[in-house]
This record gives sequence, structure tokens and C-alpha cells, in this order.
Amino acid sequence: MKVIGQFHDSEDPDRFVWLRGFSDMPSRGQALEAFYGGPVWKAHRDAANATIVDSDNVLLLRPARLTSGFSLENSERSPFGGNDVPRGLVVGTIYYLKVPTAGDFVDFFERDLHPVLTDAGGSISAYFVTESSVNNFPRLPVREGENVFVWFSCFSDRAAYERHVATVAQRYRGELSQELASRLKAPQEVLKLSPTARSRLQG
Repeated sequence: MKVIGQFHDSEDPDRFVWLRGFSDMPSRGQALEAFYGGPVWKAHRDAANATIVDSDNVLLLRPARLTSGFSLENSERSPFGGNDVPRGLVVGTIYYLKVPTAGDFVDFFERDLHPVLTDAGGSISAYFVTESSVNNFPRLPVREGENVFVWFSCFSDRAAYERHVATVAQRYRGELSQELASRLKAPQEVLKLSPTARSRLQG
């Protein structure tokens, strides 16, 4: 597995968010079995589990397009023990879709939303849809019955994000806003994530 990023939720001090990736679903099952059945987890699981109240808020996702996943080829995790916390901000936006398949929404996002967001200074790092395969490692529950589109954007700091939000609010009105709302069954969820010192994704 690849640890993509780990974060503190800047608006919820009790929430820790992390992203990990696998090349495919069979690899996911094998990697999780190897880790959670291995000696490192067995040695530390009691201490780790004692810090966790809820570990079931998990979305199983796949890239919306072949090229819409995270590009991490040139990124490295900081050395173990480092404590230089990045100033960047990673924002994850979750759209809860009405329709069971996301293909049309992906087209809408790329055609109509993506240009507005990037013109307003947003850097869209990746976007995903629900992976509908059966959870092949049931020891780790995932949220079932979800139909989501999730996109991530990165900013140099909180101020850059606030400027982006203000610009989008000026441009993102009328028919486009109504079109987005008509496709969602619930309000969007926005996670403002502060990277930890060793997060590969840093904003």
C-alpha cells in the first residue's frame, strides 16, 4: 500500500484523516492482510486502538478517470522523527450524488466546475468516485451504500484557500450553482486538512 497523506482536521481537533492507496482491489486485500496480520501491528495494536474512538468513517474510492488519481512520483515522505509541519492546506470536497453511477457527473465536473475552480486559483490534485466492489477486508468496515464524488485541492496556506473561496463565491452563481445542487442528494462536505510532518501530500 502507499500512504498518500495524513492530516489533522483543522476544524475538528479530535479527527485524524488519512489517505492510502492500492494498485487494485486484490492488492488491497493482500496488503491489508499482510499488515494487520503482521508483527508490527500485533506489537502496537493495543496502544493504537486506545487512541481511536471511531474508525468506521471510511470511503472506498477509485479514480474517476485513469489519470485523475494523485500524482506522487516526485514526492517523498519526510524522514522518521522529523517535526517540520507543512504550512499547506489540503481540502477534500465530498459530493453525495443522487444517481447510482457517476459518469455523467464526472463529465459535468470536468466541463463546467473544473475551469471555474482552477481559474479562481484552486489546484485540483485528484478526483474520485465510489469503488463499488465488495469490501475485501471486512475487518476494516467501510461506508456502504454511498455514491460519492470526491475531489482534492491543495493550497500553500489557509490565506490562499480563503482567497480562492472568495473568488469562487463571486463567480460561482446562477445556473451553474443550481445545476450542481440538482445533482446532489445532500449538502456537500468540505474537509480542511492540515498535513502532518510526514504526509506525502502537503498542499
